[in-house]
Amino acid sequence: MNKPAWYYLVLLILAGEAVFILPFVLPRIFRPTVLDVFEMTNLNYNLGVAIYGIIAMVSYPFGGPLADRFPPRKLIAVALWLTALGGILYARYPDLDTLKILYGYWGFTTIFLFWAPMIKATRVWGGDTSQGKAFGLLDGGRGLTGALFGVLGVFVFAAFLSSDVQEVTLAERQNAFAYVIYVASAIIVFIGILVWLFMKSNVDETKILVDRITAKELKQVLKLPSVWLLMVIILCSYVGYKITDVISQYANEVMLYDQVKSAQVGTFLQFLRPTTGIVVGLLVDRFRITFWLLSSLVFCVVGGIFFATGVIGPSTTVLFFISVVIIGVGVYAARALYFGVMREGRIPLVLTGTAVGLISLVGYTPDIFAGPAYGYFLDAYPGERGHQYVFWMLTGFSAMGAIAAFIYFKLYNKN
Repeated sequence: MNKPAWYYLVLLILAGEAVFILPFVLPRIFRPTVLDVFEMTNLNYNLGVAIYGIIAMVSYPFGGPLADRFPPRKLIAVALWLTALGGILYARYPDLDTLKILYGYWGFTTIFLFWAPMIKATRVWGGDTSQGKAFGLLDGGRGLTGALFGVLGVFVFAAFLSSDVQEVTLAERQNAFAYVIYVASAIIVFIGILVWLFMKSNVDETKILVDRITAKELKQVLKLPSVWLLMVIILCSYVGYKITDVISQYANEVMLYDQVKSAQVGTFLQFLRPTTGIVVGLLVDRFRITFWLLSSLVFCVVGGIFFATGVIGPSTTVLFFISVVIIGVGVYAARALYFGVMREGRIPLVLTGTAVGLISLVGYTPDIFAGPAYGYFLDAYPGERGHQYVFWMLTGFSAMGAIAAFIYFKLYNKN
C-alpha cells in the first residue's frame, strides 16, 4: 500500500488542532479571562462544556463507522467550517443555556464528522512500521499548532487592551477577547479550504474502506481485549488532559500571577505538547510503544502528587515549573501513544473507525464529568485546597490508567 505524501500529515495536523481551538484551546490558555468575560463560575462554565461530552458520546459510535465508509478529506473540511461558524455566537458571550447549545453543536461538528477520520488517516499514513512516528508527530504537531494559536491569541488580546489588564473595564476585556475568537475562526475556515483542496491521498481507498458496517464487524471489534483496555487507558489519560485546563488558573490563584502571565503559563504548557509528541514520535518505534505508554502514565502520577500534596506555592517557582513539565510530558506522551498501540493490539486497519468510535464512547466520557467535577472542587474549596483535590483526582485516575497500560504491555509484549 502506497503511503500518503508528507503534506497529507501536515494538513491533518493543522486540522487536528484547529477544530478544537474554539471549544477547548482558548478556554485552556485564557482560563481566568474566559470566566471573567463570560461572567461565570468554574462550575457553571463547565456545565456548559459537559453538554459537549454528552453529544460527543452519541457521536462517537455513529461517526466511527462513517470513517470506515467515506474518505476523510471532505468530512474533515466540513467539520472545520461548521466549527468555525460557532465562533460567531461564542464571541457574543452567550448565557449558560445558550452556551450549552453551542457546546452541544461543537460536540457534533468535532466528533461525528471529524474524530474517527483523523485517527484512521493517521494510522494509514503510519503504515506497518511508523505508527509511533505518525501518532507522535500528529499530537506533537497539533500541540505546536495549539501553542502558536495561544501565542497569537495572547498577542491579539494584549493588542486590543488600552492599558494594563488589571485596570481595563470588563467591556474592554470582552471586546479584546472577541477579536481573539474572530481571528481564530477565520484561520479555522482557511485550514478547511486547504484540506478540501489538497489533502488527497495516493492510497487505494478501496483497501481501507468498507461498504457498510454490520453486527458482524461490531462483534469482531468488541471481542478484542485491546479495545477494552484502551477504553480504560484513554479514559484515565484524558482525565489528566482535561485537568491541565486548570494549570493557568493555578498560576493565577495559587502562584498569584496576573491574567496575562497566567495565560503565558498556559501557553508554555502548550509548547510542551509538540516537544513531547515529536520526541516520542521519533524515538518510540525503536522500542516497545506499549512500554512508553505505561511510562507516560507513571509520569502523570508523579506530577499529580507534587501538586496534590501542597508543596507548590508562590515561593516555589522552580518546583512549580518542574511539576508542570512532569505532568505535561506524561499527559502529552500518553495522548500521542494511546491510539498508536492499535496495531500491536491486533485491531484491523479497515475497522479502525469503528474501533475508535467504540473505544472513544468510553474513553472520552471525561468530557462529561471531569469539568463539572474539578469545577465543583475549585468553587466549593476556593484557593489552594480546591486545586489539591483536583490533582488528587488526576493522580488516582493516572494510577488506574497505569495498571491498564501494564496489562496491555504484558498481554501484547510477546507479539
